[in-house]
Amino acid sequence: MAMLLRAEDAKDWIYKGEGAANIVLSYRGSSLFLLGKVLRIQKVPKGSTKSVNGCAVLSRHEKLLWGDVEELVESKSKDIAQQNYIKHVMSHMLGPKYIDEGTYVTVSREFLESVEKNVHDQRPAWRINAAEVDTSCDSAFLISDHSVFTGTPRGDFCVAVEIKPKCGFLPSSEFITKANAIKKSVTRFRMHQFLKLHQGEISNISEYNPLDLFSGSKDRIYQAITTLFATPQNNFRIFLNGSLIFGGLGGGMDSAAVRSHEENTAIKDLIKVSGLQLPGFLELVAEAIFSSGVLDKLLATQKLDVLDIEGAIHAYYNIISQPCMVCKNLGDPELLDQYSLLHSFPLDKSLKILRDYLIAATAKDCSLMISFRPVQGGSAASGYNSIFLESSNQNFEYKAYFIDLDMKPLEKMVHYYELDQKIVIFYMKSKDLGGSLCDSITQGDIMRRRGRYAGVQFQFSQTEAGTSSSTQQPEASSAAQHSESCPSSSAQHDPPVHQSDDEIHMQDGSGRVRPRRGPTVVRDVW
Repeated sequence: MAMLLRAEDAKDWIYKGEGAANIVLSYRGSSLFLLGKVLRIQKVPKGSTKSVNGCAVLSRHEKLLWGDVEELVESKSKDIAQQNYIKHVMSHMLGPKYIDEGTYVTVSREFLESVEKNVHDQRPAWRINAAEVDTSCDSAFLISDHSVFTGTPRGDFCVAVEIKPKCGFLPSSEFITKANAIKKSVTRFRMHQFLKLHQGEISNISEYNPLDLFSGSKDRIYQAITTLFATPQNNFRIFLNGSLIFGGLGGGMDSAAVRSHEENTAIKDLIKVSGLQLPGFLELVAEAIFSSGVLDKLLATQKLDVLDIEGAIHAYYNIISQPCMVCKNLGDPELLDQYSLLHSFPLDKSLKILRDYLIAATAKDCSLMISFRPVQGGSAASGYNSIFLESSNQNFEYKAYFIDLDMKPLEKMVHYYELDQKIVIFYMKSKDLGGSLCDSITQGDIMRRRGRYAGVQFQFSQTEAGTSSSTQQPEASSAAQHSESCPSSSAQHDPPVHQSDDEIHMQDGSGRVRPRRGPTVVRDVW
């Protein structure tokens, strides 16, 4: 598009957050075209060589991989490639209804340099140490800010949640080695938590189970949302009128990244302007996910990864025509025979395996943004879907979009394989500690409901005399992956009343769900 952002425009863009590859800026200027937009500018690792003639696009092997997507192969910059990947690949997989194709704008070097100076004090310190703005890029990716409704009347409010669902199924690939068979019964998210804790990326093990969020069960979806809220890390964030009020700024040690010093006031403001208590708000989020079915196509896209990384890595070596380092380091003759089948695949089949794996990887790592605003007069007339929340007697309209649909680089396949092995090995070693590691971690930050926000409850079940909710059977699911190793839902769709002594369902290091009496164990977010 014919737009150039110059140094003097930098003052109109403020820091909103960042991930591993991009910094996200929100527009606060007066341009009608840019109002309600966010800009993603690329980062480069500190100490690495920046692009000389703009940003690098596709490698030779990636052009072979995406050869039938002409617009993607011919992209002249990374931002154009990103737009074409979303438009011609992910939009077909997830449906255009939930996709914002975005556009790209031209940016000057001076604009990027000014932005880097302006946002420096807002960025987490470890992000500053790891990467900087790639000032050699000549374009940036522009999309709508889905944490707000464009044209929301003054005096109204908009509240939004950003969720990273993660992988919603358990793999069953025959190429998973016996030593890694735990992958078939424990979620990748669960295992990765232990490695992240060891590396100092998080301060607590999250009890979130992606299988609950993707289950299609209203109660289990609600349970997933409450556990995400209890330990948000970088997987759950809340925005009020476009401003982050709860959750991390972009990863790192979650206790440092969460803006806890501002959250007391922000959560109070949320309750004040919306009339919703927190349990009701979490119920609203769960109801939107359940009623919209927005995660159905995401799960189907994730399941394109049929062979798991332990199978896909062999297709990668087929494509790059190099000896398979995995086979070289493997001493099991039976497995070598099995893997030899993969290496005998024709080129077109290997290409399909890799394409499916990388598309699935995008789906496993994206975020879901759901925005809500109250419906005036009781019925929606704007074309958005609506929800009636009985607990608060309110109508809300909502919109849902997938964001962060980045194309995964083919050259990182070896990294994906090595990380997968590292996660499993470390998790197995953690379990060797007698299953006590998770329990000892979650004993830490305790929030007693007798204090502020006493009405906030997580995963509580009301127990009758002589009845234990731990005896409930897991809810049946149409997919075997969801029922295997999946805890029964102890969270009620209607948040239970306050009790002086509560029964909480906890998942231990082995994935077992057990009741525990006492105060709620969550992160100390207030």
